[in-house]
Amino acid sequence: MADKSTIARPYAKAAFEEARDHGRLGPWSEALRTAAAVVRDSRVEALLGNPRVTPEELATLVIEIAGPQLDEEGRNFVRTLAGNRRLPLLPEIAALFDELKSEAEGVVDVTVTSAAPLDDSQRGKLAAALQRRLGRSVHLQCATDPTLIGGAVLRAGDLVIDGSLRGRLERIAYALAG
Repeated sequence: MADKSTIARPYAKAAFEEARDHGRLGPWSEALRTAAAVVRDSRVEALLGNPRVTPEELATLVIEIAGPQLDEEGRNFVRTLAGNRRLPLLPEIAALFDELKSEAEGVVDVTVTSAAPLDDSQRGKLAAALQRRLGRSVHLQCATDPTLIGGAVLRAGDLVIDGSLRGRLERIAYALAG
């Protein structure tokens, strides 16, 4: 079976093109995240694979729970997904949509995992350096992991910069073993 993101990608692109063409990237992003949260709920997940529940009933359930977050185009999108039995892909579709949205807006999400919490000054300097390096606006998401010992690991899409002490030690150990 194909990877979920492979199946979700055409739906995310279609939603993105619809939202971009109508200048509604923000509302569509929110609507997709809301619908994705609905299908992640364990009670709804149990219904998604139930052959006794029709696609129309599933679409109605998601639409009613998501409420006003979904406009008419969003409701039609959910109905299409339900008709094609693709509602379980909503979390992947929402994530891919947000990637396309960020790319179109010239923004990159960077996850910074550091050994110790970063203060505002450090965050500002890091964001400025990354903006110069990546050539795009940077949205930092910070986390801590004391097992890194020192330094940080940066993730921006496929780009990973491991400046952690643990990473350096692992590279030295690998070089010595080889």
